[in-house]
Amino acid sequence: MPILSILTFLPLLGALLLAFLPKENAKLAKLLALALTILTLVFGIIGLLPTFQSASSGFQFEEQHAWFPDLGVSYHLGVDGISMWLILLTALLSLVAVAFSWYVDKRPRSFMALILLLEGAMIGAFCSLDLVFFFTFFEATLIPMWLMILVWGGERRAYAANKFLIYTFAGSIFFLVGMIGLALHCKSTGHALTFDIVQIQSSVANGGLWRNALQAEAFLFWSFAAAFLVKSPIFPFHTWVPDTYGESPTAGPILSGAMVKLGSYGFLRFCLPLFPDAAKNSVSILAALAVIGVLYAAIVAAVQTDARRLLAYSSISHMGMVMLGIFSLNEVGMIGGSYQQLNHGIVSGLLFLLLGFLYQRRGTTMLRDFGGLKGQMPIFAAIFLIATLASLGLPGTNGFVGEILALFGIYTTGFAGLYGISLGYAIAAGASMVIVAVYMLYMFQQIFYGENANPTNRRLRDIKPWEIALSGSLAVLIIVGGLYSRLFTNQMEQSVRTTRDMVVLPEGHRPTWESATTGTGVAMKPAREDRG
Repeated sequence: MPILSILTFLPLLGALLLAFLPKENAKLAKLLALALTILTLVFGIIGLLPTFQSASSGFQFEEQHAWFPDLGVSYHLGVDGISMWLILLTALLSLVAVAFSWYVDKRPRSFMALILLLEGAMIGAFCSLDLVFFFTFFEATLIPMWLMILVWGGERRAYAANKFLIYTFAGSIFFLVGMIGLALHCKSTGHALTFDIVQIQSSVANGGLWRNALQAEAFLFWSFAAAFLVKSPIFPFHTWVPDTYGESPTAGPILSGAMVKLGSYGFLRFCLPLFPDAAKNSVSILAALAVIGVLYAAIVAAVQTDARRLLAYSSISHMGMVMLGIFSLNEVGMIGGSYQQLNHGIVSGLLFLLLGFLYQRRGTTMLRDFGGLKGQMPIFAAIFLIATLASLGLPGTNGFVGEILALFGIYTTGFAGLYGISLGYAIAAGASMVIVAVYMLYMFQQIFYGENANPTNRRLRDIKPWEIALSGSLAVLIIVGGLYSRLFTNQMEQSVRTTRDMVVLPEGHRPTWESATTGTGVAMKPAREDRG
């Protein structure tokens, strides 16, 4: 069964179907969108998890068909332990976004169609193994989000939407240049003209693709990195995030919990394996940007008066920690960064969902407008507390596991003085966790404690059963991910280990992906035992 094609095109076909529904039949459009997101999540769980081979470090569930063979373009899909969880995260957050948006009354059919378009595009990007198809899906995520902000956003929606589009599209231009340059370089060095990353990485590992071409490798590495730095978002390419999160409808930042992972995923899937020597020479710069972003965003978050903007800066800080783990080029750190991708999506999705519930009732997310809600909204407060504690990295929550592994990785690399990374990187990142605790607990205190002096707040009631079920499911995942993290990291470890070996081992000793198409998995050539 072509499970990856089903997961990619089921939401896209659903969006197309919604376009042909009568405008007046809003309820049918919502039911259809809800059914499709549920089906996508269920198909993803039963189609991927039971037969996924954790011991395999190659791509599984591969589908490959020639498209434009003369140009080296093929329809090639596949997942490993890194991308599989991001696909399931996308499906989960899309379901949450549709369920929350049930009461959207402004052009609901179009709104639901945009959520489905965004879901299909993100899943397609996470499982594409051909650069042309990845770029197509990568770009396809821009338009639905841009329209969501532009049509359903807040007072400054036009400014926020255009800023989002300009930033992300500018980064994509660099990726397009790099993608074409990489394919042409393959041809000019006697290798096949191809956009297939499995073939390209094999040429890198065994064919000396970058031998005597270090400048070309560095240029193309930074062309790819530019797009992913913007999407991640890493300082100083982060400024689109506060306006986007602040002005978009609640479904926007919920879905962004998966969308920004395209940036960190891009480094793991493309930048590190395809440009290994350039990556080793550049991680000190990238890690420095990540550290600055972690500290800067945490400090700015601490002085915000709007809870949505506070969480926007918090997301920038947390994504910086993700990138630090990846850039450590340490196995433990990279596993932590990969796991934290998943954790951040769940935690940030829950926090924005809860703020959405509050905004529906009060029409504001300004902290000064709240206080003393714990007594009259105890269930809401309890779930909010779980999300808050996960965000600040309390042991027992999923946020702790990912961050501590990422910190350990950057500490180990810094202590050894590898790749130009110093111990100061880990110290600075660790200090940011104190700031995170300060502003997250401050936000919780401002909303739920103190005097309930506002008459409007006194009329608020606790969240409804369906809201409890929706937010509670994410809260359960936070606890499960904290207490039983091996349920998730077990599938990631071999893929992360292989990605690391593709970078740190010398040419001739690097593992490669095999491009044979199979039903369940593709074994990789084993890495050498020596770590060079």
